[in-house]
Amino acid sequence: MTETITHSSALIGRHMRHLIRTPQQLLSVTLMPVLFVLVFGYLFGSAMSVPGGQTYQEYIMAGIFAQVVLGNMILSALGVISDLDNGLMDRFRSLPMSRSAVLVGRTTHDLVLTMWSFAIMAVPGYMIGWRVHEGPLKMLGGFGIMLLLGFAASWLGALLGLTLANAEAVNALGSIIVMPLAFLSNAFIPLGGLPGWMQTISEWNPVSSVVLAARLLFGNAEPMGDDAAFPMQHPVLMAVVLSLALLAVAVPFTIRAYERAASKK
Repeated sequence: MTETITHSSALIGRHMRHLIRTPQQLLSVTLMPVLFVLVFGYLFGSAMSVPGGQTYQEYIMAGIFAQVVLGNMILSALGVISDLDNGLMDRFRSLPMSRSAVLVGRTTHDLVLTMWSFAIMAVPGYMIGWRVHEGPLKMLGGFGIMLLLGFAASWLGALLGLTLANAEAVNALGSIIVMPLAFLSNAFIPLGGLPGWMQTISEWNPVSSVVLAARLLFGNAEPMGDDAAFPMQHPVLMAVVLSLALLAVAVPFTIRAYERAASKK
């Protein structure tokens, strides 16, 4: 365990130094989230109404944070494929180091990029009217829940990249996975107006639990009816449990996929 932590720390440091030397990596995780905020906040804000009297600008920010978090899946998948193609993982495999440390370094690096995106997005979010009403500790809790889902998404993305080992296939399949998770949820629209079967699917979507949990902790949540599904009645609990469950499944499968992929090189 100590060896894994030591090796993981070394690889995280390596990724951070590489990020400092090539700041171009920050372009996509800076510009796209800002564009999401401006497009949804300004273009859709005037046309959307939210139950409870709050503004759509406050409602939408947790959804945009979740959209960025889900993007970790594709980001990590492409990063793993790049490491495989340029021989980096071959070099790591030849060293006496923990197998999981390679993946921890990659997924943690992508989580840091997500934290950067959150910090950048908060500025235009504040400009369009988003406010946190529950204090700094609950705000950090909301971001922590988002980052937990982002970490799980990174491991799932690493598994996807190791399994497909092709950037074009990852972009295609990743979009097919991410789009329904994001849009068949409460990230961008209230669920009350959806047809019954679609509302049920959306309420049990893990993304909906995470988004509602963040809204509650930010003070931006819409009121929930007594007939809402269990995840909507207990969003913080469900957000943590579902994200940890995704991690518990993804981590061992990803480590095995790494060992198989590295052995083929």
